[in-house]
Amino acid sequence: MSQPCAITACKRTSRALCYCCQQSICLQHLKEHNDLLVFQLNPLVDQINTIGDRLKAISIENKIGNFRQNLEQWRMDCHKKIDDFFEKKCQEISQRVSGKIQNQREEIDQIQSKIGALIREEEVSRQHIDLLTSTVRTIDQDVDNFEHINFSIKIQPLVIDDSLIDIGELNINRFDLAKMSPACKTINYTDRSWVSLASNDRFLLMHQLPDLCLIDQNFKIVRQTTWNHGDFTDICWSSSLNRFIIIGEKDVFSINEKTMSVDKFVTLSKRNWHSCTCSDSSLFLSTYELASSIIEYNLLPTMEIIKEWKSPVTCQKEEWITDMKYNNGSITLMIKNSSENTLFIELRNIKTLDRLWSFKMDCMDLQKRAFNCCLLNDEELLVMDHDSDRLVHITKDGRMKSSCEYKSPPLCATLFGPDIIAISTNKGVNFHKF
Repeated sequence: MSQPCAITACKRTSRALCYCCQQSICLQHLKEHNDLLVFQLNPLVDQINTIGDRLKAISIENKIGNFRQNLEQWRMDCHKKIDDFFEKKCQEISQRVSGKIQNQREEIDQIQSKIGALIREEEVSRQHIDLLTSTVRTIDQDVDNFEHINFSIKIQPLVIDDSLIDIGELNINRFDLAKMSPACKTINYTDRSWVSLASNDRFLLMHQLPDLCLIDQNFKIVRQTTWNHGDFTDICWSSSLNRFIIIGEKDVFSINEKTMSVDKFVTLSKRNWHSCTCSDSSLFLSTYELASSIIEYNLLPTMEIIKEWKSPVTCQKEEWITDMKYNNGSITLMIKNSSENTLFIELRNIKTLDRLWSFKMDCMDLQKRAFNCCLLNDEELLVMDHDSDRLVHITKDGRMKSSCEYKSPPLCATLFGPDIIAISTNKGVNFHKF
């Protein structure tokens, strides 16, 4: 039995069944129906072309740059261990040979001394001559044997197990504030320690008065050095310099992670600095004042000023910048207005400081302390709301994803490796796995 056309308002009898959507269509609407289905493919074509363009734009060198740097560091460390081991074994052989030669020389010196004494005293006897002749013959045989001696060196081939380096993919979306576990480790602060933190792929830098301490991923202090350069407000890591950067009251310092040496950047102007962040080529510093400025410095080959942004481009005259974080061509600013008790979290273009998005937080008392944020995976943010004793998770497009209470007012945080976040409080640094 024939059925009416499935197209609304069409009174004709259907003449065909569309096997794609199981609708009965009249002849007049059949082509129109087919054209409509084909038309729906066009957005998919545009979408897949856009995805293909995004894939083409991904730089393999940029993606593997940091990982290659880690492998290069591992290779240099291994080469040094091999060189040290080689020198140790060469020294061992040298000591064995020189020890035997020294023993022979001492025996020869003793015989020469005895013969000289007998000649001077002119009391030589046949017994002396026989004994000395036998001793000299023995020494001669020993030296002859030593001249023909060969050392046996058993060298095992160096076996490199492929499991020494495990390359796996990270789940960049794993962080979930609602499921954050209790601290797996806490390192307590000493009195009057500064709470700023920074990390690279291997270590976390923290302050334990009177020292700067380098913490490995086993939560052990591996290196430390006395910090005697006064107060500091922020720390960041520069992959270009391969150093930590510390912001003092008016000076800026770098920390060598291998030697823990502290060097001051003498070419930088003396300002009331407050926060810092690094791109691949630049260091960004904000000033500690209302209507804060942001100054960009070139990192290499020398530290020279590139540009200074001032109010109102950076913030309004009654506002100041409490924290900055660079990521992937943009910079996140934490801007607080103490008179209105508001905090703005803004993502800006790194070249122009044009605003990409802004998120407003209402707070009870912004006079307490500067607010800080931490970059998470997938360009998301974790905000330290010490005012309300909570953590706030912000999406990469500037929306609140979630929030939760924290047992102590959180002050600063940083990712430490692929699955650990370090959060500082007045009492110490808590390490959470996720």
